Amino acid sequence: MFTGIITAVGHIERIEPLGNSASHGVRLHLKVEPSYLEDVGLGDSIAIQGACMTVTQRQATQGVFAVEVSAESLDKTAGLAEPGAVNLEKALRAHDRLGGHIVTGHVDGTGQVLAFEPVGESWLLRVRAPAHLGRYIARKGSVTVNGVSLTVNAVQDDAQGCAFDINLIGHTIAHTTLGQLRPGDAANLEIDLMARYAERMLGELPQAPRAS
Repeated sequence: MFTGIITAVGHIERIEPLGNSASHGVRLHLKVEPSYLEDVGLGDSIAIQGACMTVTQRQATQGVFAVEVSAESLDKTAGLAEPGAVNLEKALRAHDRLGGHIVTGHVDGTGQVLAFEPVGESWLLRVRAPAHLGRYIARKGSVTVNGVSLTVNAVQDDAQGCAFDINLIGHTIAHTTLGQLRPGDAANLEIDLMARYAERMLGELPQAPRAS
């Protein structure tokens, strides 16, 4: 479980294939500030670009760790198949502050960046979510983009899905990879967990008994 509050920006240094076919995944070798790994052990969970992964190798003094990504995860996410900067978040501990919102680290799909431009002292990020995810995105609700918990400012349904606007402050730009996004880029999306459960419960309301 995570909160969507990024705790570090790491870097995918090397990608190692785990097999010689498309059915095999990869092992990612990542670099981060050594102090970040002081309380991380083998088997711990770290969200990378919003996708929950398990630490399989660790060299804390060098700031190096590795995770294994399945072919299924590679197919359903963006930003895990090439070297580059990535958002990192350690798993939530029971006594931690819930600074963002409840995030599972299970990417629901990818959206497409439509716009990323300065507006006053902030930045406007507009993303189009596919239609099957758009129904869960609401104005002033929460959504996770590349692992970052964000508040939705506006929603517009269209023929291709649902376009939604996010306002990014300078701190978010400086401490995450969102500032590297450009129109046309793919971004990992996780919808609000509460919206998912609300739909499940409301979709299965018990039928009132018929009068005899």
